[in-house]
Amino acid sequence: MDVKLPRLAEGVESGTVVSILVAEGQEVKKDQAIMELETQKAVGSIPAPSSGIVTKIYVKQGMEIAVGQALMAIEASGAPSARPAPVPTPESAPHKPSSAPAPSQSAAAPAAVENYRYESKSGAPPPAPPSVRKIARELDIDLTRIRGSEAGGRINLGDVRGYIQRLQEIAFKGGAPMASQPAAAPGASDPSEAIDFAQWGPIRREKMSPLRRTVGRRMVESWTTIPKINQFADADITSLLALRKKHAEAYEKKGAHLTLTAFFLLALGRALKKHPRANASIDEASHEIIYKDYCHIGIAVDTEGGLIVPTLRDVDRKSLLQISQELHAMTEKTRQRKVSIEELQGGTFTISNQGSIGGSHFTPIIYAPQVAILGVGQGGQKPVVIDGKVAIRTIVPLCLAYDHRVLDGADAVRFLKDVIAAVENFAEADLKLK
Repeated sequence: MDVKLPRLAEGVESGTVVSILVAEGQEVKKDQAIMELETQKAVGSIPAPSSGIVTKIYVKQGMEIAVGQALMAIEASGAPSARPAPVPTPESAPHKPSSAPAPSQSAAAPAAVENYRYESKSGAPPPAPPSVRKIARELDIDLTRIRGSEAGGRINLGDVRGYIQRLQEIAFKGGAPMASQPAAAPGASDPSEAIDFAQWGPIRREKMSPLRRTVGRRMVESWTTIPKINQFADADITSLLALRKKHAEAYEKKGAHLTLTAFFLLALGRALKKHPRANASIDEASHEIIYKDYCHIGIAVDTEGGLIVPTLRDVDRKSLLQISQELHAMTEKTRQRKVSIEELQGGTFTISNQGSIGGSHFTPIIYAPQVAILGVGQGGQKPVVIDGKVAIRTIVPLCLAYDHRVLDGADAVRFLKDVIAAVENFAEADLKLK
């Protein structure tokens, strides 16, 4: 039997082979891990569906594969060997008289443009990233007429360019061909224009990992489709650090690291319940705002492979001890690339804390389809005027980036003020262990 790549999660149509854990001729047991696959930002193992002998491996390390593609063949123990039928060689194949040449791709292109139409039983629009939808709207292009080339029929920018090019061929049929230069979408660079950097000195090339490509694609989509506003503020964490020092040892005995991020998570969970717009998303197809009654906060984690954002679920329902324990476990799991796809999905808000690596002020990019993200910088001692007197306090810079389609400036300011108030006036009762 051929082992094929199953659908691992909703929206996941492909992955990259990280490692192959078996060899041809090797005996495997049912549910034994036979391959590791990187999908989006997670690395997971593919189990053997049955016991038997691996007779053929169809894929290689680093190969990108799609859902339904054959990975390897496994012959059940005791079953007769099933050999594939030999492929006839040009010498052995019967001779057939040559037929008329098939029409060229360019000749068939106009018909494809005229005849193709995307259809969905649910009435959903064709799959495409927000950046492509935006370009289609600006150019008044019907995406249902474009055949997507990515997994699941997803339409990319190259598909839009090719469609425009074919339209030009139709419009100028009989005249000079227009296919020599691909049509470029507004603001898009020409992918065919390559720069020879080696002419100025030694270089080395490194293939972008699937993780880096996923991060890049999502950041471009967010940057080009969301009207983002940045709201800056400072938080005085002097009292908070004193509480942390007082209770840190007790938390360590419980296997929890009492970090600044844990304090912010507790404060954010409560603030998001009070300000549901910051916990919402936009359904662009129906022009509706989706308010979520759950609070799952994504935590940006720096790994050797790149930035990964796992999700800590139901933060608003957990104690500081639970948050601290789960945060530490999740962070370690993510850095070891053992986080699952499910643990990367479902976030309603994100926090990015660069303080631990020395980052100061920065403007984070919203993690769509969320509508806000909080950036936390490194705390430092600064002179502050309190009751008419100058005092040295530890101040942390904050930046709330938000989607102006959902949150107005007043909404963002009120939300951020509540987060700061919770952090600056943290109740010691929230730290006590029961």
